[in-house]
Amino acid sequence: MALRLSSPAFPPGGAIPRRHTCEGPDRSPPLIWDGIPPGTLSLALVVDDPDAPDPTAPKLVWVHWVLYNLPPVPGGLPEAVQRSDLPIGAREGLTDFRRTGWGGPCPPIGRHRYFFRLYSLDRKLPEEDRLTRATVDQAMAGHILATAELMGTYQKGSR
Repeated sequence: MALRLSSPAFPPGGAIPRRHTCEGPDRSPPLIWDGIPPGTLSLALVVDDPDAPDPTAPKLVWVHWVLYNLPPVPGGLPEAVQRSDLPIGAREGLTDFRRTGWGGPCPPIGRHRYFFRLYSLDRKLPEEDRLTRATVDQAMAGHILATAELMGTYQKGSR
């Protein structure tokens, strides 16, 4: 069985509901994963927008959420997950909003794509909070057993 990632809030390639964005209460969407390969010692989750600031002329990848050292068990995260809801040992990385925690879609122009990527790792990452995406990527290099991806879209003013 392959590593899988899904959300009951939106289908793959579908629109992310307003409640998970800056135009709503900006709550993280619920996520479900399974198919964790043998040898997995931790999971990491990164959510980013490769279409920033304008999908017709993207200039950067904007990081919306970084979680790592999640336990390697089937399950997921509830909607509106807070730091206190995270499993023991899980860490939050620093987003491009210069804070930890979920930072929902808030595109300045056009419909953007948001990639949720779950990584199965053969190691735990550093036991530090607030690692950047670049630091997490570097620590994961050579240790990724499997990856699952879920993409959703959002455009301001859409419902």
